[in-house]
Amino acid sequence: MSEVKTRVRPAALILTPGAEARIAELMAKAPEGAIGVKLSTPRRGCSGLAYSVDYVTEAKPFDEKIETPGGTLFVDGGSILYLVGSTMDWVEDDFTAGFVFNNPNATGTCGCGESFTV
Repeated sequence: MSEVKTRVRPAALILTPGAEARIAELMAKAPEGAIGVKLSTPRRGCSGLAYSVDYVTEAKPFDEKIETPGGTLFVDGGSILYLVGSTMDWVEDDFTAGFVFNNPNATGTCGCGESFTV
């Protein structure tokens, strides 16, 4: 009988070391009961979808779970199709700080960069 080998499924989202470090910082000061942070794509902005990162206290059945050295990133199950293959980074400069997404699924963004469309 041959042995069945399963390959590890790649993460739906690639996190840079900067993003992983920021998740660790967020989890270090997380409110009581938080089990991780969750990325979702709620409908808003002029292009239709936006990126949102919030603390979560429970995992939903269809959420994608990505373990990082500093904590767990959950990706909303309803948003995963918009995000597959994306890279999530944390960028800081003199004027702003925030997560930045390189999303190959986005077909357009609004002028201010706050929302995208697929």
